[in-house]
Amino acid sequence: MAGVGRILAVLLLAMLPGTATPAVAEPVPPPRTGGGTAMPAVAEPVPPSWTGSWETAPSGTTPALPGAAVRNVVHLSAGGTAVRIRLSNRFGTAPLQLGAVTVALRAAGPNAVPGSLRTATFQGAPAVTVPPGQDAVTDPVPLPVPAAADLLVTVYTPGDSGPATYHQTALQTSYVAPAGAGRAGDEGGAAYTTAISRWYYVTGVDVLGGAAGSIVAFGDSLTDGNGSTPDTNHRWPDRLAEQLRADRLGVLNAGISGNRLLHDGAGPNALARLDADALDRAGVRVLVVLEGINDIKGTPTADDVAAYAAAYRTLVARAHARGVRVIGVTLTPYRGFSAYTTAREAVRQQVNAFIRTGGAFDAVADADATLRDPADPTRLLPAYDPGDHLHFNDTGMAAVADTVRRVLGGTG
Repeated sequence: MAGVGRILAVLLLAMLPGTATPAVAEPVPPPRTGGGTAMPAVAEPVPPSWTGSWETAPSGTTPALPGAAVRNVVHLSAGGTAVRIRLSNRFGTAPLQLGAVTVALRAAGPNAVPGSLRTATFQGAPAVTVPPGQDAVTDPVPLPVPAAADLLVTVYTPGDSGPATYHQTALQTSYVAPAGAGRAGDEGGAAYTTAISRWYYVTGVDVLGGAAGSIVAFGDSLTDGNGSTPDTNHRWPDRLAEQLRADRLGVLNAGISGNRLLHDGAGPNALARLDADALDRAGVRVLVVLEGINDIKGTPTADDVAAYAAAYRTLVARAHARGVRVIGVTLTPYRGFSAYTTAREAVRQQVNAFIRTGGAFDAVADADATLRDPADPTRLLPAYDPGDHLHFNDTGMAAVADTVRRVLGGTG
């Protein structure tokens, strides 16, 4: 796949004035061969547009916190001159009453940078009711935000709206004001006395500015960040965002711990959630797919390699129909993990052979080759193993990001 890199060059050139490459809303023929186009040292300015800067994919529900204000801490990739917030009642069973939503630059802990707190509105109203199964997006909020900024997205729910749509494995400390009435507008964090490690209701932040588009990292706990150090933004999509900052690209994390390609697990299966968690996000240009290991090691048994191939091909076809190119990431080794068997390892090897040579993807990032132990390729290299023999530590996360970046090209 040496000639398939530099995908970013094609995407960035497509956005330059006077070029004839179709916009992202139209199918783009995927480049599978040839030497690629040289990456411009600096991409030319583009007109301001909305681009995804942060995402989490809803993983399920948890009991609501009626009367509380939840101050979610989120870490942006791209910056801009305004933001809009995505909120979800996707898995709720009753209308969700949002009494107030605010956004601010974070100073430290639950404290906002003085003067940065803004009230978000919904078609001009400060409150909204979100039907069950639906999402909501705020009006544009005029708040300049730099790349790599932490934001505080505070959501006040005045009553019990039933199960709360959330993301379980945030690996980020957020805060709750148990008596939340009037507290969403607090710059200081004194009322936010409870620390939590989940994101409630918020599923995305878009920014308005000159970003060149966004990349969605789509997968399971390996993408969600399990094994990395909490409160450090060391998941591999975060590390990729650092490397691509000069290219003005947002990187969105659509990983769900326990998620599967073929079957529902934690969250809907990959194909069922593809639109909502990836293709419908603002400014998406590239989808990076690392998904399938939970099917291989899970129950029911999923050992039909043709089923994986069909799912990958369907996923790619749907992305191509939206003008989005797709990078497949090989499944990494996990010998030593409790669910490992030699039969399942044989399935992993066959699935990886398809990812590498099946022709489904526009390019392949071979994380398996990067992270495996040369002395035993069925195991992670110890330097990348947090101890459970499945996930990646901070060093392993950086190695995955490096592998993806090399395929993308980029200037970082």
